[in-house]
Amino acid sequence: MYDYDLLVVGSANADLVIGVERRPGAGETVLGSDLAVHPGGKGANQAVAAARLGARTALLARVGDDGHGRLLLDSQRAAGVDTAGVLVGGAPTGVALITVDPSGDNSIVVSPGANGRLTPEDVRAADALLRASRVVSAQLEIPLETVVEVVRRLPDGTRFVLNPSPPRELPAEVLAACDPLIVNEHEAQVIVGGELAGSPEDWARALLALGPRSVVVTLGAEGALVADTEGSARVAAVKVDAVDTTGAGDAFTAALAWKLGAGAEPAEAAAYAARVGAAAVTRAGAQVSFPTAEEVAAL
Repeated sequence: MYDYDLLVVGSANADLVIGVERRPGAGETVLGSDLAVHPGGKGANQAVAAARLGARTALLARVGDDGHGRLLLDSQRAAGVDTAGVLVGGAPTGVALITVDPSGDNSIVVSPGANGRLTPEDVRAADALLRASRVVSAQLEIPLETVVEVVRRLPDGTRFVLNPSPPRELPAEVLAACDPLIVNEHEAQVIVGGELAGSPEDWARALLALGPRSVVVTLGAEGALVADTEGSARVAAVKVDAVDTTGAGDAFTAALAWKLGAGAEPAEAAAYAARVGAAAVTRAGAQVSFPTAEEVAAL
């Protein structure tokens, strides 16, 4: 019996968000809205998203001993996330600088801060959390060597989900553990190491050739593609009026990881995750926009 449906190993940032009429070009200054500060970071986002859906969730992360760190811990606890694995100190809390245009599209620059101090030693010290978790999800806003250590210490029977964002080339042992590897087109290009040719099904085959057990390619307004060695399936997007896309991918990943761990078929899990991601973009902010299971059912 697992204590947690999902353990998220990843980043925790304070999101500093400014609305703009358009994003500035090189050397250009534009005026924006008042600054809003929200709890964010891909790891913390995934943990809150899963917990709000009803998953028993824990977070392994590092924050600074500062106001932003306290904001993040408060947000996790309010959502019902177990924060016993959140380490405090060593550097200031990570910060994401986000501009959002009227269409809801965003541009993000991240200062990793304490996220860069989440070490392989921290993973080894959290062995009990790993053993207590049905699914472990990670991203790349923490050091790659820390993600490698997570893979090396995965207990038998524990599923590993990776969204390689921001993308970079991955070691074979990390790719081989992914079930699934969740990427958008840009991330897929970086992982493959070049331009993608053909259809999304072709992209998925190129990714599977690198070793992951399964792949999910997110396609924006065209939905998503789920693929493994036995075949692939398309999942339709859910049409909504987008307000802010910040955190939508994290909500999708968290919902997918949770549903897969609960025994859902990949296409079924991805369809549910698409509804969760769609609900998230209808409200501003990242964690504050994540829906409950009841809100997803009503969509």
